[in-house]
Amino acid sequence: MAGNTQIDPKTEGGLFSLLHGITGMLVATVLLLSILAGLTIAGISVQKENATKFYEINQDLNGLKMNSPENHTMRTVKGE
Repeated sequence: MAGNTQIDPKTEGGLFSLLHGITGMLVATVLLLSILAGLTIAGISVQKENATKFYEINQDLNGLKMNSPENHTMRTVKGE
C-alpha cells in the first residue's frame, strides 16, 4: 500500500514504542549534559592555569606599536 503512513497499533504502537522514545530522549539528554560538564571542567582548568601566568611590560607603554613583531620583546612572563 503505497502512501499509507498510518501506524498499525498491533505491530508498531504500544508500550515498547513509548519506551524506545523515552530511552532515546534520556540517552540524548545525558550525553549532552556530560559533554557540557566536560567542556566546563576543561574551560575552568585552562582559566586556572593561565591565571597564574601573567605578563609584565618591562618598557614604556608608549613604545608599543600596533601589530608590531617587536612587541613580544617588551614583556616578560611572570608566575612561572
